[in-house]
Amino acid sequence: MAARNGAEETATALGYEQARDELIEVVRRLEAGGTTLEESLALWERGEELAKVCRHWLEGARARLDASLAAERAEGEGGGEAASDGE
Repeated sequence: MAARNGAEETATALGYEQARDELIEVVRRLEAGGTTLEESLALWERGEELAKVCRHWLEGARARLDASLAAERAEGEGGGEAASDGE
């Protein structure tokens, strides 16, 4: 639970684009090599945290889209019922 709260706190401090850009840089540095084991582990841990932040933002966006689509479907169904009642 603490890890989830940490990701949520970081998510509020970092926007999606910021977290994504930093994650790209972390991956670039890891792929380039030339870092010590300790530096690589620290980068990997930071990358995991940033990936969680990105996932948090994307899940939130997906929930908003799903809610919007559900509301749109409900309006469409309600409109269809009103039209059939008048016939």
